[in-house]
Amino acid sequence: MDSATGTVTEHFEGSDLADDRWVPHYLPHWSSREGTRASYDVHDSVLRLRVPVGQGLWCPDRHRPSLRTSTVASGLYAGPLGSTLGQQPFADGLTVTEEQPPFRGWLVSGGRVTVRARADLTARSMVSVWMTGFEDEPDRCGEVCVFEVFGDTVTSSSAGVGAGVHAFRDPALGEDFSVTPVDLDLREWHDYSVSMTPSGCTWTVDGRALRTSAECPSYPLQLFVGVFDFPEREDGTTRDHEPSLEVDWIRHEPL
Repeated sequence: MDSATGTVTEHFEGSDLADDRWVPHYLPHWSSREGTRASYDVHDSVLRLRVPVGQGLWCPDRHRPSLRTSTVASGLYAGPLGSTLGQQPFADGLTVTEEQPPFRGWLVSGGRVTVRARADLTARSMVSVWMTGFEDEPDRCGEVCVFEVFGDTVTSSSAGVGAGVHAFRDPALGEDFSVTPVDLDLREWHDYSVSMTPSGCTWTVDGRALRTSAECPSYPLQLFVGVFDFPEREDGTTRDHEPSLEVDWIRHEPL
């Protein structure tokens, strides 16, 4: 952190994730820590998330369509065993299957978040960096997607970059999300950014304007960084591919 400016940058130094900032699990309260553990490594100041061919499904008895994921998060909150209180419920009637201690690793409020990343995808995979409310109060659940890319939008020189706000159960937010074709090679490093103010959000890619929205959550947000694979989309040509997302750094700076 730069104490003079308030800027915080995650450089992924060392040989593993900082355990006071990240948990290497994706919504383990709906499954378990063992069943949601990310496949990743930290090397040369780069976080590399991947989905190996043999990795198991995420929440195989509860989530449809089938998916596999390696996702890390900077926060975690859920209620006691058997309760319906937990971050990002993906279906009605979900109950907590494994209790989790609350974890407030890295939460951001307003300002600009920039992610330097690259990815390797096929038509059956996707990557995303997004932020959601901590959900210690149920209405604080809105999402700001920094970027997401599905592999079926990718060519050697372009990709459909999704960005926007998802309201979910926050009555103060409206749904505002879109996908924009962008000239880029997804396998090369690019800077994806969102600026958040009381008047709304603005997204850029490599400093170029992507989109704007009048919607923006007003509460602290935690980060998710993930790569996803959808086995049911396999067409026989990508069965042995390992989708990956590499992140060089993530920066939060005040505006």
